[in-house]
Amino acid sequence: MTTHQTVPQSTGSRPADHHPVSRSTDPPPHPMRRAEDKVPTRPAVSLVVPALNEARNIPWVFEQIPDCVGEVLLVDGDSHDATVRVATQILPTVRSIKQRGKGKGNALRTGFLEARGDYIVMIDADGSMSPAEIPHFVHFLENGYDFVKGSRFVEGGGSLDITRFRKLGNHALLALVNRLYDASLTDLCYGFCAFRRTFLDQLDLHATGFEIEAEMIVHALRSGLRIAEVPSLELPRRNGRSNLHAISDGRRVLRTLLSERPGAMAASVPREGSTP
Repeated sequence: MTTHQTVPQSTGSRPADHHPVSRSTDPPPHPMRRAEDKVPTRPAVSLVVPALNEARNIPWVFEQIPDCVGEVLLVDGDSHDATVRVATQILPTVRSIKQRGKGKGNALRTGFLEARGDYIVMIDADGSMSPAEIPHFVHFLENGYDFVKGSRFVEGGGSLDITRFRKLGNHALLALVNRLYDASLTDLCYGFCAFRRTFLDQLDLHATGFEIEAEMIVHALRSGLRIAEVPSLELPRRNGRSNLHAISDGRRVLRTLLSERPGAMAASVPREGSTP
């Protein structure tokens, strides 16, 4: 049975009492540098932000990005407003990438393949997730975990936006995941996640829509990655209407979970190719 590790609810921003053993794939610590040595230019943290007509929300999101983020990738889904122009004005160093397909999952996969950092963080462009929480996620990656996911339902987390219907659906789908994988996760349909870029191939992502969040978690569990859950506060979308459709997207998540369940035939549900 696949094993995983989660952070106890009482730990807050502190790591677990024992650290997982290091792997050969873990980056070595930086040696002491002399004053004349050049600092490596490769960013440690890449932030992937999928966006579709989010010009009014991008300023708040980009202004909150912490210093630990080395590069920001805006994956634009053919916005009809000034999303790209506003992003460039707020953050001239942003890497604007045109999405190669449709859907949030496709946008994220496009950004993941372009990211150059050791750690990849994904966040929404609507202001519902605070970039100020990113150092919390990075902290656990730096302390031996492979995949870190935000949770609205651990101590210190919460949501100012989720409806009763969406909450019930999330809990039902979460219960299915926990049963199938003998896990004890507390949140599923929440897209604030971070992971080591070296494990991108193992995550083996194919989803095109919102179901990619569940696909990532299921594949992380299946691959035996060391998982930490950290508290996160979901905020209301700052402007505009959400692209999420609770019923149809919930069905897509359910189909993903059933097709990926242990012992299921890989060919039972058609999947898109591995490239965006």
